[in-house]
Amino acid sequence: MIGVSGLSVTYGAVQALRDVSFDAEPGKITAVLGANGAGKTTLLRTISGLVKPRAGVVTLEGKTLTGTHAEDIVRRGVGHVPEGRGVIGEFSVEENLRLGSLVTHHGRSARREALERQYTLFPVLGERRRQAAATLSGGERQMLAMARALVAQPRVLLLDEPSLGLAPLVTADLMHTISDLCAASGLTVILVEQNAKSALRIADHAVVLYVGRVVANDRADVVAGDERLRQYYLGLVE
Repeated sequence: MIGVSGLSVTYGAVQALRDVSFDAEPGKITAVLGANGAGKTTLLRTISGLVKPRAGVVTLEGKTLTGTHAEDIVRRGVGHVPEGRGVIGEFSVEENLRLGSLVTHHGRSARREALERQYTLFPVLGERRRQAAATLSGGERQMLAMARALVAQPRVLLLDEPSLGLAPLVTADLMHTISDLCAASGLTVILVEQNAKSALRIADHAVVLYVGRVVANDRADVVAGDERLRQYYLGLVE
């Protein structure tokens, strides 16, 4: 679904990504793991068109995304939930969701159906649809950020640190939701996570970055069982 080939990104004199290549298969969860500063967020921002690479290509179903405006990448079926959630606190839950639907070319009835699906997927949002986003809990705001991306009906969802700042039980519920989404709808997910253990439990494939380079690109169970990666790159030392 998503192909990343030879991607390199620089910020001034700093090289954030170095010749990164991997594929994200349709309907699967690809976890992108690594320590802080490994280049994980830069990778997602480059896929979604927010950062221009120095070299390399990103494709969606074989068609080039690189050089395309970010809003057009959304319309082509790539949703992006950035780190920090970024919901508009003064707006209600429903107003935030309506904003997410405006980037599509779908008609009013299709947008309404997509919005109502989010209330089925995240019932707590339906209960709080008139409530200001600023009054939601951290877990609820993360649900809202995901729902706002999903209301545009993407085929690929980029998730940047969705568990950041959440309690372990909330994180577990969120990971189950992500897994269920893929199983039910065939959504392709690229999941950046600092919580490697939680991500590897639901991922089909894993890519590990270390100072901008790919140091592992394999099935999630293989990566989870690699002691070298567990100790030095994933922070999973028991």
